[in-house]
Amino acid sequence: MVGTNGTFLEALTVCITSCITADALYHRGYADIFSKLLQERIVCLNGAIDDTVSAAVVAQLLWLESDAPEKPITMYINSPGGEVSSGLAIYDTMSYIKSPVSTVCVGAAASMAAILLIGGEAGKRFALPHSSIMVHQPLGGTRGQAADILIYANQIQRLRGQVNKIVQSHINKSFGHMKYSIEEINDMMERDRYLTAEESKEHGIIDEILVKRPLDGDKTSDAT
Repeated sequence: MVGTNGTFLEALTVCITSCITADALYHRGYADIFSKLLQERIVCLNGAIDDTVSAAVVAQLLWLESDAPEKPITMYINSPGGEVSSGLAIYDTMSYIKSPVSTVCVGAAASMAAILLIGGEAGKRFALPHSSIMVHQPLGGTRGQAADILIYANQIQRLRGQVNKIVQSHINKSFGHMKYSIEEINDMMERDRYLTAEESKEHGIIDEILVKRPLDGDKTSDAT
């Protein structure tokens, strides 16, 4: 649940505004570039991932599914990551809806944002040539009584296990076989690991690198 009433209303306003049809937006004078992109089934995830951003993205995904469940959705990601619970809410929604969700890294996808990039539809996870992807284990810090610190540490370990299983599942699926054991994924995620687009493709984090969108009628591939 979003923390404060003000933050909740802000998130709700973002969600409602984003889900108004293009025709209604035009006549009301509220048309903007992000609303137009939403009509093209494009979701933009920019900035840190928190409850507000998560609520907006989840609402957009659910609305696009209800509008046309058989049509794909493209999510462009440029984010340093953020709250694990907020990111997992987006990931679970991506997995839950009928519409396949393609992911594209534009700029950077770090931490929880990298998990969302990895969690895109198999064969439809992309990055632009100069993108930077960073993976690591969930971070956290707390203070207080020893018992409370132990409870929090156990929760962090539980989240780490969940995230690493997500990464293992999607990466192995991209190779079509069990390339990485959970122990190897644990090692990969142990510390901050920065990858170029090429390195991300080699590791199975993305499927292709997008270089140039082809012109209409041009059958030349836009990916490497």
